[in-house]
Amino acid sequence: METTVRKPIPPGTRVRVEQVIQRRGGAHSTVVEGEVLSHDLEPTGAWFAHGKNKKLWLTRLRIKKPDGEISALNLDSNSTITILKSEPS
Repeated sequence: METTVRKPIPPGTRVRVEQVIQRRGGAHSTVVEGEVLSHDLEPTGAWFAHGKNKKLWLTRLRIKKPDGEISALNLDSNSTITILKSEPS
């Protein structure tokens, strides 16, 4: 099941995120899987962003990977999120 970046994903949900970066030499994609810790709009803190309150707002997804590493992903229109089924405990 795929979801758009704008729908909130509750903590504890297992997801697979594929992000694609378009480059001159071709597209580069990265896939990460883990458990959602948070999914929020957050400001960059960049003074040059010229957005609301002089900040650029990004959709950030924080996940905990199976090895325990915590990753913060900046989601955009080139991000695909797949909700994974939970493993039975």
